[in-house]
Amino acid sequence: MLVTGGTRGIGAGIARGFLRAGARVLVCGRTEPAELPCAAGRTALFARADIRDPGQAAGIVRHARDLFGRLDVVVSNAGGSPYAAAATASPRFHAKVIELNLVAPLHIAQAANAAMQAVIHDKGGGGSIILVGSVSGTRPSPGTAAYGAAKAGLHHLVTSLAIEWGPAVRINCVVPGFVATEAIAEQYGDPPTVAAVAATVPLRRMATPDDVAQACLFLASPGAAYVSGTCLTVHGGGEPPAFLSTGIGSV
Repeated sequence: MLVTGGTRGIGAGIARGFLRAGARVLVCGRTEPAELPCAAGRTALFARADIRDPGQAAGIVRHARDLFGRLDVVVSNAGGSPYAAAATASPRFHAKVIELNLVAPLHIAQAANAAMQAVIHDKGGGGSIILVGSVSGTRPSPGTAAYGAAKAGLHHLVTSLAIEWGPAVRINCVVPGFVATEAIAEQYGDPPTVAAVAATVPLRRMATPDDVAQACLFLASPGAAYVSGTCLTVHGGGEPPAFLSTGIGSV
């Protein structure tokens, strides 16, 4: 299997989850990490790729297929955006954010579908493609407006591709909420701020990368054989509506 952006954060957690399940895993990124994801005595393989480049996106999928002999699962995880006010961000900034978070996953999915469809007749199968979305695509995303819009597009994308690429290839989206990664301070601030954010979640904690990995493992498994074109939200119950803070109603 292939995990884009699988060298750190959520992507590394997904890679470790599949390693524990016995999969052979290739991760890719623009820079090779000091340590590769490992679990259960197994270590992921690494290849350098910038998936914003359509040629490199197709090339990393071909490399994974050639490396393993076939490609059953692809998780398109690479993405992200720094904070930028929409009123002052440059057109180039907006274009690059949408390119990374929507266009690049489409390139990866297109190449993965071609590789998976190609093995149907001679080796049996097809495969599972999983895109990693965000709750930023389901609710307002001030400060990361282009990112939220791109993720919303990603959520919609799976509904169309599931129709075009079925029955051999299933494609779904995992939609994480707040996730505690090694970059938690950079993302959310100091420990009191992290605790305050976690307290807003009904389950009273942030997700871990392993929580997201478990959702991906389900979507890739035979247990999800009839699941395609859907978004699986992993957000601990979501964010309570703002009107509750006024004292109207109760949770």
